[in-house]
Amino acid sequence: MSVNMTKGQAISLEKRGGGSLTQVRMGLGWQAAPRRGLFGSRTREIDLDASAVLFAEKQPVDVVFFRHLVSDDGSVKHTGDNLVGGAGQGGDDEAILVDLERVPVHIDQIVFTVNSFTGQTFQEVQNAFCRIVDETNGQELARYTLDGGGSYTAQIMAKVHRAGSGWQMTALGNPANGRTFQDLMPAILPHL
Repeated sequence: MSVNMTKGQAISLEKRGGGSLTQVRMGLGWQAAPRRGLFGSRTREIDLDASAVLFAEKQPVDVVFFRHLVSDDGSVKHTGDNLVGGAGQGGDDEAILVDLERVPVHIDQIVFTVNSFTGQTFQEVQNAFCRIVDETNGQELARYTLDGGGSYTAQIMAKVHRAGSGWQMTALGNPANGRTFQDLMPAILPHL
């Protein structure tokens, strides 16, 4: 059973019945919103990019995105760049896999962002979501629907962070502006 998360909500990443999750997938899906024109409605392809920034004591130490698909330690992997989107109904257009057992002990937070590399705003996006899936069995654990319609080009979606001996996910859903994760760093820091 998946949890529909609200902005600011945190959930523990423990398996139902006990034990910690070992591998999770942060999936991102979206669709282009139809635009009304003189001759009816049409859609334009939207290229959103998912990134994961790894932090140690509030300092960025690594990043996984479409140009650096695997973290230096191998614990976080991007499945590849989707230039058009289209799932938006449940399947993932881009995904980032996290092997929680392999994340080095000094990494205490992983922040997931999405940005429009081409500069299109979220007014042109619909049915956008991020979700976390138990990668060992494919079960969706939580989903956060990205409220669309804004004139911003990015969102700081969620973070996975250490909580005691386990991990926790917090839905952030904060709008921001920027074409790359580097542009988003000033907006990410208040969430650490």
